Amino acid sequence: MADNLKPVALFLLLLNFCMYTIIAIIGGWAVNFAIDQGFIIGPELRLPAHFHPIFFPIGNFATGFFVVFALLAGVVGAASCIVGFTHLRFWSYHSQQPAASLGLVAWALTVLAMGLACQEISFDRRNAKLGTMEAFTIVLSVTQLFYVLAIKRGNHGPVPVERHNALGR
Repeated sequence: MADNLKPVALFLLLLNFCMYTIIAIIGGWAVNFAIDQGFIIGPELRLPAHFHPIFFPIGNFATGFFVVFALLAGVVGAASCIVGFTHLRFWSYHSQQPAASLGLVAWALTVLAMGLACQEISFDRRNAKLGTMEAFTIVLSVTQLFYVLAIKRGNHGPVPVERHNALGR
């Protein structure tokens, strides 16, 4: 059963790595755009009445939070894919634990970003690039869960236990 899930886990890992990289790239672009195009408050000017601390000139009120959490999910997800490649290389119990735990953290951040993406979709006025990032986030929330389940389902045999006596031998 474990060897049957290894190609499935590899396919999901490659798919997730590509989508997490695209999310991180689009999220980086959106943050850069917001920094460049955001409004500047001079010393003699007052803050607007509806000032939003995470202001994005594109999208709507949910865009700022969505971009921040999607960028965070993209970076952590790409890191979990790198750890996942190491796990697929060794396919042992000791490599499974960090891959599964970091994959679960990446999935949790992706689900959080997916909730914000659904909130942003419910509003109007979206950019095409943000729509792509929303779609990838929603798809990644499912594929990352399947990846974590695939590597946790793959049995790697008995758990190796190191036993030492009182003298440390």
